[in-house]
Amino acid sequence: MSSPSESAAPGDAVYDLAPECTTEDVEVGKRYVATVNGVVEYGVFVDLSATVSGLVHESNLDDDYEVDDEITVRLIEVRENGDLGFEAADGSGETLRVEYEPDITAADDLRNHVGEEVTVDGEVVQINQTGGPTVFTLRAPTGLVACAAFEAAGVRAYPAVEVGDAVRVAGVVEERDGSLQVEVESLDAHDDPEELHEAVENGLAEQATANEIDPMVEWPALADLVPDLEGVATRLRRAVLENRPIRIRHHADGDGMCASIPVALALERFAQEVHDDPDAGRHLVKRLPSKAPYYEMEDVTRDLNFALGDRERHGQKLPLVVMLDNGSTEEDVPAYEALAEYDIPVLVVDHHHPDPEAVGDLLAAHVNPYLHGEDYRITTGMLCVELARMIDPSLTDELAHVPAVAGLTDRSEADAMNDYLALAREKGYDEADLQAVGDALDYAAHWLRYSAGESLLADVLDVGTGDDSPHAELVEFLADRAEHETEKQLDAAMPHVEERELDNGAHLYRLDVERHAHRFTYPAPGKTTGAIHDAKVEETGDPVITVGYGPDFAVLRSDGVRLDIPRMVEELETEVDGGGVSGGGHLVVGSIKFVKGMREAVLDALETKMGEAEIDEELGSASVAGFED
Repeated sequence: MSSPSESAAPGDAVYDLAPECTTEDVEVGKRYVATVNGVVEYGVFVDLSATVSGLVHESNLDDDYEVDDEITVRLIEVRENGDLGFEAADGSGETLRVEYEPDITAADDLRNHVGEEVTVDGEVVQINQTGGPTVFTLRAPTGLVACAAFEAAGVRAYPAVEVGDAVRVAGVVEERDGSLQVEVESLDAHDDPEELHEAVENGLAEQATANEIDPMVEWPALADLVPDLEGVATRLRRAVLENRPIRIRHHADGDGMCASIPVALALERFAQEVHDDPDAGRHLVKRLPSKAPYYEMEDVTRDLNFALGDRERHGQKLPLVVMLDNGSTEEDVPAYEALAEYDIPVLVVDHHHPDPEAVGDLLAAHVNPYLHGEDYRITTGMLCVELARMIDPSLTDELAHVPAVAGLTDRSEADAMNDYLALAREKGYDEADLQAVGDALDYAAHWLRYSAGESLLADVLDVGTGDDSPHAELVEFLADRAEHETEKQLDAAMPHVEERELDNGAHLYRLDVERHAHRFTYPAPGKTTGAIHDAKVEETGDPVITVGYGPDFAVLRSDGVRLDIPRMVEELETEVDGGGVSGGGHLVVGSIKFVKGMREAVLDALETKMGEAEIDEELGSASVAGFED
């Protein structure tokens, strides 16, 4: 749609159309400035703009004209076939310029205009040079638009345009492999970038807002965390809307996968919807396990290397990093500082005992029950099922059993477990089924190592799968293998377990897992220690501490003893000179590393501290997440 540069009474003015004006901008009875583009026996053809032209019949001419002559004409007819008829007219009076103001097509309405010419306003968020066209991804007020501009094969089109620029694109909407893109005819700088930025920002804020949900169970402790989760959900939805990659790092255990798989699935589906592209989720969302209970430098250097490479090769933004079921402790700080060098934001959803003073300034968001006076009984999987539903509520039925799996794998003793188990029963899962799913997840994660195992783990957890998923058979097979190999490990290890009584009356069980357990197989040292610990707790019914150690590490589990492992590690760092002690954990579960030559000194000092620890028979080792290696 167009408008004259100033008002005039209808019929009094002569209108001078901008080159972009169309037939929608002319009206029968009005006068226009025209240019002769052809002379024939029966009249002259004239152009009013680049796309508006017609004939002045010889009977309506008052003079002779040549090509390129300027003439004032009046529109007298619009024929059924769209042809325009004009007559020569008096050119006296005021001339008004008609500037082109195109109808802007909403990004979420493009599917209704396939094959048609559209105009789209947006901010450039990605530029990807392919072997053919240059693909500009625009963030419009109502969504994202892929725009393909062709200069020559592999040659950058519109080289002056950069990420962040406000532009107006005109072109034809085409469908390619199920997704839409605009084949660019023109791409120009927007004439009011501030207004466009405000419109884009308002649209982003509205679309990014987390969906309001009711938690799956009534649990005041969880309800207190809902506002924090809504903030994370909004940040994640906004990242998708901004075409920003999301890198999910999670611990490679049952709870970590119950947390990460639903969140990744929710983001993938949201990305497919936003981008109208079945492959968008695969390109934007990456889920990666971390074997350690914190963000290792090995992990962060890999993540940075891939992110920088994707920015260089594909024009992607640097990612948003999401830590699930880890990321709350001082051990994460070096990795976070590396990300800070590139201004990469980090979001954490975790239930491990946090070091808020150490990590707080390095995180864009931190959701943790300890920050609300709660504890690890609210597992990360329980939190992330609600987070996934805030991103995509349609997942609710698919995820009904997942919080119960998370609670069983992390041994949550929360009263709400009864409600979660009831939800799972409604979906057809009894407690034995859920435990088998958790065992199968742990077993598969062990062999997957650093691989995400997207399809396999989705089948195991029964989330985002089709009717042909071998879920039941797969879980039975993997859980049976896990049980068989754990029993085989215990048969070999149990005869070598050392027992003694500590000064506080607790039983201490120790095993050199390097010498007296099978290596490089399932279960790993941490899980082997956990299995021995569980057996001893059941056998004695008393406060128990179990330590599995190797040449330069020790894994700790306790029931009924308040160890406060993070504090013990801090003390050992200073008390054992040359011990090279590091590590972390909770009150009842943790791991310690040290230099090989100082093992006995570290273990002796550790035993002394364990004997001084407070007996608290209500304190159980509900979570072993993160300490299996």
